[in-house]
Amino acid sequence: MEITLDKIDKTTGLIKVKLNEADYQPGVNEKIKDYSKKANLKGFRPGKVPTGLIKQMYGKSIKVEEINKLVSDKLNSYLRESDLQFLGEPMPNEADFDSIDFDTQKDFEFSYNVGWAEDFDLPIDSKVKIDKHSIKIDDKVIDETIENLQSQFGETETAEVTEATDMAYGPIKSKDGEIDKEISIDLKDCEKAAAKKLTGVKVDEEVELDPKKLYTDSHKLHHQLGISHDEFDALKGKLTFTVKGISRQKLAEVNQELFDKTFGEGNVKDEKEFRAKVAESVEGNFKNEEERYFEFQLREKLVDQAKINTPDEFLKDWLVKTNDQITPEVLQNEYQTYVNELKWSLIRNKIVKDQDFKVENEEVIEEAKELIRQQFGQAGLMGQMEDKLDMFAQNYLQAENGDNYMKVYNQVQNKKVFSFIKDNISIKEKKVTMDEFRKL
Repeated sequence: MEITLDKIDKTTGLIKVKLNEADYQPGVNEKIKDYSKKANLKGFRPGKVPTGLIKQMYGKSIKVEEINKLVSDKLNSYLRESDLQFLGEPMPNEADFDSIDFDTQKDFEFSYNVGWAEDFDLPIDSKVKIDKHSIKIDDKVIDETIENLQSQFGETETAEVTEATDMAYGPIKSKDGEIDKEISIDLKDCEKAAAKKLTGVKVDEEVELDPKKLYTDSHKLHHQLGISHDEFDALKGKLTFTVKGISRQKLAEVNQELFDKTFGEGNVKDEKEFRAKVAESVEGNFKNEEERYFEFQLREKLVDQAKINTPDEFLKDWLVKTNDQITPEVLQNEYQTYVNELKWSLIRNKIVKDQDFKVENEEVIEEAKELIRQQFGQAGLMGQMEDKLDMFAQNYLQAENGDNYMKVYNQVQNKKVFSFIKDNISIKEKKVTMDEFRKL
């Protein structure tokens, strides 16, 4: 049995697996004997069915099964032991497979298209420079947060005329009748011109809207209408929206009741303490957002600097052929995100290998416990649950057939990788306003 790789270019090639009768026939003969011992055919005593009859009845399927097993084992072993970083999965060369005749052939050759990533260098040192943005907790941020709390703990009421922060709902239709849906429009999510047009509108009044200029997030309306990207892009003309109802959030008063609802009864005594507590809470919440965005920046920067050459046409072909949900449209929109994730995975694995990072079982358990602490802490239950934490962690890690364990294992490994990167590159702290951070 022979396996070879013919390289087509720097990242793609053809793996050929050749085998002759001597490779597969011993296994076929053994299986035929085993079948004859177990077969239960009318007219023959159990275990006494002639091997010739078994061969006549099942010989071809046994032969195909044995050849497929040998080829699969050989191929997987080659991929596993190779120095190349193969991506996706080997794809059978369909023309070769269609020409095979298992009835008459004795020698076989199977070929598979494969793709791999080229080796790459990626120094993680002080020459890698990056800004780390942190949000200024100024009065504007505090005021905005307090207004959100007022809205959260306020009451909803109906109105007859829309204002700039209202929610309007009703039917939206196209002139040709192709679009006819009931939707809700939050005026706070609208483009300025659309929000202005929708402000001051009475119940039962109609407003003509440009679907492409309604929301600041252009994806939102096509989801509400239940149509595809292409169908949305093809829309022409304006849509007519009829206001059938107006919902308004009445803000809660900034008083002791709001203090107690936000931070617990009696923990805040006046507005000065309330603002200080809000600032502290916001700063803690932003730390997570800042860190997530910083790690996203790190990934993007390292992916860009690594200059990893990938077999894009092979990967696109593999994705379409192996996943029914990936259409050419989805592939076009999502491929760059997919390949960047793939490149980051290669970088991450390289760092793990080069630094010989290990993840111990105790680290996985402790990380699981920390995740549970965060969940119970948010619900205010941590104090009464601490003594059961080991049991909860073990139950969680054993669930989902080990998937939870691997998920937490990877989280621990990711922390080690990011910690290593941050310790070795040049990071410049940069304060930004909330608006500037959102634009980022």
